[in-house]
Parts: sequence; structure tokens; C-alpha cells
Amino acid sequence: MPIRSQGYQLLPVKNNNSEHSRENDDVSGVPSRRLRLGFLILFIVVTFYALFLAPEKPSLTESLKNSGHTGLDKCASPIAPAAKPPTSTNPWAPLVVSEITDIQRWLEAPQRELNLTRGSSAILSDNVVYLIETYYPAKADALAYLAGGSAPDKYAHVVIHHGGSDAPIIKNYLVGPLPVSEQMSMRLLSEIYHESEIPFNARGFVNIEELRDVFKFISPELSEALDDLFGATARGNDNDTLVASAGGPFSFDGSTRKTWFSLRRNLPGPWLLPINFWQYIDVSGTDPSLWKASKIVYNHQIFGSTEEFLQSYRNGTLIRVPKQVTGVNEDFSWTTRKRVGTPRDLDHLPGPRSVSFAGLRFRVDRATQYISWMGWGMYLSFDRDMGLNIWDITLKAERIIYQLAPQEAIAQYAGNDPLQSTTAWQDRHFGMGLAVRDLLPGYDCPHEAVYLPATTHSALGVIVREKAICVFEQDTGRPVSRHTGYMEGEFGAVKGYMLTVRSISVVGNYDYGASIVQCPDVLISLNATIFDYMFHIDGTMEVRLSASGYLQGGYWEPLQEGYGGRIREHSMGNLHDHVINYKVDLDIAGLENSLLETIAGQEIVEQPWLEDDEWGRTVIQQKITRRIIETEDEALLKYPINFQGHYSIVNQNKTNAWGNPRGYAIHAGYNPIHNTIVGSRRLLNNANWARYNLAVSLRKETEPSSSSMWNMNLPGKPTVDFHKFFDGDNITQDDLVVWVNVGTHHMPQAEDSPNTKTTVAMSSFLLTPLNYFDSDISLESTNAILLSAPSQPGKPWGFDDYGVKQDFTCVPETPPPFEYLDPKVYDEEGRLKELESVEDMRKMAEMYHRIKFEL
Repeated sequence: MPIRSQGYQLLPVKNNNSEHSRENDDVSGVPSRRLRLGFLILFIVVTFYALFLAPEKPSLTESLKNSGHTGLDKCASPIAPAAKPPTSTNPWAPLVVSEITDIQRWLEAPQRELNLTRGSSAILSDNVVYLIETYYPAKADALAYLAGGSAPDKYAHVVIHHGGSDAPIIKNYLVGPLPVSEQMSMRLLSEIYHESEIPFNARGFVNIEELRDVFKFISPELSEALDDLFGATARGNDNDTLVASAGGPFSFDGSTRKTWFSLRRNLPGPWLLPINFWQYIDVSGTDPSLWKASKIVYNHQIFGSTEEFLQSYRNGTLIRVPKQVTGVNEDFSWTTRKRVGTPRDLDHLPGPRSVSFAGLRFRVDRATQYISWMGWGMYLSFDRDMGLNIWDITLKAERIIYQLAPQEAIAQYAGNDPLQSTTAWQDRHFGMGLAVRDLLPGYDCPHEAVYLPATTHSALGVIVREKAICVFEQDTGRPVSRHTGYMEGEFGAVKGYMLTVRSISVVGNYDYGASIVQCPDVLISLNATIFDYMFHIDGTMEVRLSASGYLQGGYWEPLQEGYGGRIREHSMGNLHDHVINYKVDLDIAGLENSLLETIAGQEIVEQPWLEDDEWGRTVIQQKITRRIIETEDEALLKYPINFQGHYSIVNQNKTNAWGNPRGYAIHAGYNPIHNTIVGSRRLLNNANWARYNLAVSLRKETEPSSSSMWNMNLPGKPTVDFHKFFDGDNITQDDLVVWVNVGTHHMPQAEDSPNTKTTVAMSSFLLTPLNYFDSDISLESTNAILLSAPSQPGKPWGFDDYGVKQDFTCVPETPPPFEYLDPKVYDEEGRLKELESVEDMRKMAEMYHRIKFEL
């Protein structure tokens, strides 16, 4: 009997002669052996012909194309047509590999007198180039170039760890103009920071050497004790079953550098598998011989040193965690992403996918990373700290936004243990741009998305990811506008389309933020963030952020009640806030803009036309109050109560046809939150922006960002103090910047295991035209329909689809086979590096987020 294709079945076909055939069978009786043999021979001959002699059948595409009654051709390939950027170069473009290596060699030249050591072999007491990347040009220079002037000179931002100085310090330099020549010079770059000197204890990680010096605090005797107490090992072997998760910030003002380590089981998703053991380690300065472990916490017992703990362990006074709650014999398969449960009905079939039958409708210029779609235009760039930036966003050839980019992402935790209660991550420190990952075709982005690369630099070299950004158009599945009516021109709909520009950063446990360092393997808790920028045909922009990944899990016990949710026998998800800050440099009809507050309030009014009957002579109704906010001091804002209004950027000197100032409004989307905690020393002054929903300041070249890569470790003395932006400047009819926050109050639950979901962990804000136009510009779209009533009831309605064939159909190209490749990694000389093993690949990908315990 033929084997049916799995998951597919033929529907039964009714045979009108079935009864007649059955009757004939009954009359004829049992077939003779000769007849059976004849049928068998015939079957063998036919099968042999079908398998070996019959001509090859045409493919499905060819069959459809050659069929006289279908006439379907192959669809156009999903290749974006070429865009026409306003300028020949992107003034915000990241440095390419050759530019970075040229600058590295120039810095290493003896005449610079920097005494540099390459990052791959450096120790803490060396001088190391930590960062080389584009320094964005002044806005006036960039706008002059866009207006037809000459291109601004190109400069690089260089960060050097001066670990070899008598007083180790971190310094920023401005290097240029590029390319490298005799005219190139370098100077200190201090004007964009509130603290010119950056303490060495606030540094980022250069390589794993620093963490190897931490491993000595897991002594052989301590390893034996851990094995006895938890049935898990941390001996520096390949089969070690413990890793360590660190918490941050590491410093308050740069005078010291300390962190709590939490041990976890070395299994898939170790973030969810902590044990009841924490160690506090002082790693201040550049001399590891002076580092020390100052505390151990085990089962609610606090020990002043490792020796104190071991002494209690030896003499039997240690109060042990009962064996039955150590998790030794637990099944930990729940922490993996492997499919579980019974398959859903029809889920064996591939789901719907988007196809642009007539070809892609957006344009891309890969050389400048310029994109255009339906009147929108924009340049893309990328940096180490926060990743994707979008520049010069125009609509119908008029600039709406000069710069749109994330600035910082915080995650502040709560818990009844040393790690969770002291953790307040700021992911810029680890580099959300550096942590960007190649996107998964068909999973992270639709099959027909167009992918663009990103180049980032670290002390270990340059990483190029070919699929760091994806761009795609989608049918939203709902109309932008519609109405049913009977008068001419009343009834119709405009199809809803949007263009999405997306990138995903994976910082440790989440595809998003902190970091995991393996001590035996050390972890520093992090997650994955999906950055979406969505453009609509009515002039609306939506900025959406979604997070997924592993929780920074805590050790569950009854005293943790109120600090999160229990998700397994000994695991919990800890309560925390995520707040992410964006810079939105709006230019509405020019640079002269104001901040408008629009509030709907309640009024009680008596009208002369009302009578003194059962309704009374008064009406209670809404009334709009509009106010121009004049100074920065008034512009640290929260959304109006009950969202009864909004804030907007307007140009009071430019009006639409109806006399209204042209503007763009800022509307809350999903989860319009701000940080819950105010006053914590771990976020004392380094993330003041998180206290608000939005804020508006006068734009200054000396205030390019609300944060810095060192702010996490300097809450008491931040290099960028956001509150210092707000010093009473007048903000009427001037160049303004809006700082907008998104985020989530994450109260973990069982469904967050093994990973959080983007359906819930999502937040957004919208920028929408506010009297910017004279009417709805989406009516310009020809992807619309207009209906007219029939001459008499019962007849079909007439319609005008503007000549756009919505039923146009063709045979799409088969998506290419799924493939995921590692990034291209270049050393300091610009040579492509070949990784020798999967472990090397993992080290390069996770860097200090997971470091093999090597003694």
C-alpha cells in the first residue's frame, strides 16, 4: 500500500458507480488465480515504467506557468530596488575594518608615546585601546552637507585604558581628520562628559585575563565543600558543574571595584539554576595580588571571609541546606528550549508567510545604508554602545527627525539575597551594539526581508555581522482608515502597510542586557532586545522594544515571597524593572521648535440655550487646555493622568492651512512606564532619566547622550548626569531633543520559563503628525478602494481600486535553505581570524558573559 505524505491526507471522493461495482463483484465471485497473476504482472510493468522510463515531471512552477488555464509566472525576486540617497556618503557611517586598523597602527606608532599593548595579550596594568569608532559630526556641519555643501571631516572616538600609569585612568580622545595622514592629530575629548577623569575601577572588560585572577577565590578546599554541600563541582575541569553569576554595579564612585558572585549549575539556562551560595569579592585596582574575598553568604549565614566559612564547615557548626532541597537529583531539562508537550492541531503545517508578489516596494542603497519607502527616507548607522541609530528621517522630502537612537537600558532587581537586592544593570556598559547578533531568516524577520551588516570594535579586534539589521514591509492586516456610507465618496478603505527596521542585541541571559561570567564558568546576567522602528503611510512612526530570554533567576525559598515568583522547585524569577531611554531629535518644519502640553480637563458650564428642566442648566464636559512649556526645568515629564492629553513638539512660526502650528505628538504605546525606585544608591545619579516618561532639553553638542558606558559603575559620580542637562535654559522656538522612555515592570511568573515572551515583555511609543499636514496623507495611497452604492438594492456595489491589482498572483521564489553563520572576526591588524573550536566561538560570542574556569 502506498505511504501517504506525513500530515497530509486525501479527501474521500464520491463514486456514483460504487454500488453498481459492488454488485458486479458479488456476481463474478472470487477471481481466478490466472486473473490475479495477470494483474500482478501488469502492476509490475506499470511501476517499472513510472519509476525508470517515464519522462521527468515538470516542477510545480513550470506546471502552473505552462497550464493554459492558470497563466502564473514566477514572482520577481525579493531584491530591493536601488535607492537614491541625498548625498554620496553617509556622514554618520561606522568605521570600516581598514579605517579601524589604520587608526590602531597610528596610535601604536612610537611618536604617540602611548606605550600600548594589544588587547588580546594585555593585563590590567597595560595601556590598551578599548574602543575605536566614528565620532558623529556636529549637526550644523551634517545639515550643511545634506543641503548641498561639502562633507564634514571625519573623526574617530578613541578610548584608552591607561592601566600602566602611576594613577591608572581611562581617557577619551578625538582623533582625526580621517583618513590617516600627516594632518591627523589627537586631543582629549572631555566636553561631552560631566567628569573629565574616568576612574579605572569603572572600566569595561578587555579580555578574560582579569576574570582568571578571580578564580583563585574558589580554592581546592572550597571546591570540596561545594561538592559536599550541593553535589556540584568547581575545580577548573571541563566537566565542572558550577558557574558563577556576577552582579553590578561594581563601584559607587570609582574608588573601589567589588561584586557579588552567585553560583549556578552549569547546564543549559544556568541563569535559572542558582544555588544557595554567594561570595563578595573586592577586585579594586590593577594588582590582582591585592584582591580579596570579603564575605560568603550560605543558607542565611554570613561569614566574614572564606576561611571563616570553611572553619564552620570543618567544625560542624555550619547549618546546612537539607540534602532533599539541594536539587542534586532534579530533572533540569525544563531550562532548555527543546519542544515539549503534544503538538497543536495542524501545527505540522508551515504557517502563513508574507510575499510581495509584485516585488519589494522599498529601496536600499547598501553603500550608504540609505532606505526609502512610500515617501519616507533615512540613513542607518551603528555604534558599540547601543547599536542601531537612524538619521535624517524625512517624509515627503521634509526632515522630521535628525537622530533617533536608544541611549541606555537599565534593569533594577529586588530579592532577599545578596545578588538580586544589589543588582542595577546598565547595559550600555557591556555594549548593546557589540552584542548584536545575526538575525534568523524566517524567524527573527520574514523570509523576504533585506539584511544589512554592522561593524563594531572592541579591544580584541573588529566584528562584522552580515545580518545585523533587517528591513521589511508588512501588510498590517487592518486598514489605516475606512468608512461605510451611501453618498458618493463616503465608502472605502486604505490598506495598512508599514516598513520595519529591526536589530536584536543579545546581552547574556536575555536577548537584551546585563552579563554572565562563568567563574567555574562565570556569568553576568543579560538578555536579548528586539529594537523595532516602524513607519506607517499616514506619517506615524512607532518605536517598539521587545525582550526575550532567560530570567536572572534567584534561589527560591519561603523568605523570597514578595520579591518575585516561584517557577520551579528551587528557582524563582525576581521582580525587576526594565527602562530603556531613547533620544528623539525632532526637527519640525525646521530647527525652531517648542514643547506643547495639551491636556483635556473637566469643566462645568451653563449655556443660555439650556432650559431649567430635568436636565438642568449646566453641562459637565471636557475642554482642552494648551500650554507652551518655556524652560527645561518644567520639562521633566510624566504622561498626563489617565492619558488625558499628550506632549508634542511644534513650530509656532509654521502653520498648516488652518492656522494650527505644525507639529508631531508623542503618544504612549505599550507599557508606558518609568522606574519604580527613586533614591537607590545603585542608581543615585547615573540614570536620573528613568524617573520620567519623557523629558525635553535644549539640544547641545556637549550633551549627545543621556548616559555613558561608565555610568553603571559610577552612580555617585557619573560621567553623564542627566539632571545637569536641565539648567533653566529657555526651550521656546529652539532646537530641542526629546528623551523618551519605554520599559516593563517585570513580575515573573511560571510562564516566563524557560524564556520570557515578546508578547508581554514589550513597550513602545508613537510619534504622530499633529496638524503637520492639512489632512490625512494616507489618502494619497492607491492601495485603497472606493465603493459606490448600486442603482438598486440587491445589485453588486461598484468600486474603484485605482488600477492596483490586489488579486495579482504569481509563483514566489522558494526561500533559500536556512543557514546561520558566525560573524567575521578581524584581529588588530585587520586579518580575518579563524576560530579553532566551538569553545573558541563561544568565548568570542559571550566574551566576559561566560568565561571558562581555568586554573
